[in-house]
Amino acid sequence: MKNNLNNEVTDFLTGLKHPLINEISALRAVIIGCPIAIDENIKWNAPNYLHNGEDRVTMRIQPPTQIQLIFHRGAKKLAQPKDKIIKDNSGLLVWKENDRAIATFKNKNEIENAKSTLTEIITDWIKDCELIKLPI
Repeated sequence: MKNNLNNEVTDFLTGLKHPLINEISALRAVIIGCPIAIDENIKWNAPNYLHNGEDRVTMRIQPPTQIQLIFHRGAKKLAQPKDKIIKDNSGLLVWKENDRAIATFKNKNEIENAKSTLTEIITDWIKDCELIKLPI
């Protein structure tokens, strides 16, 4: 599985004046490198990652002191699953609801140290979001 970088996102990042641009690029590489089909676009002035046309992971690049990955099930509010979508024993995710979590990174070392765990989390998140289709 080879995911391709989106030119729109590349152009956006090329023109972005952000103190953590290297961290944004490193996270982008981790996400695109996942062994599951992922597309990328721009949403809310930041890189966004989709699977089968559904938003799943969105970067939050403001304020410019940290980069967050928002794990979610898309733009529409869905009924909460009874349990968290994935099991995360790494402590990397901070859960907001059972279908929404956030991972925060302040520097490239944090990203490098979390790379394999993050790849596993993203892959599991996308797979498990596909399995949980609850109506509102």
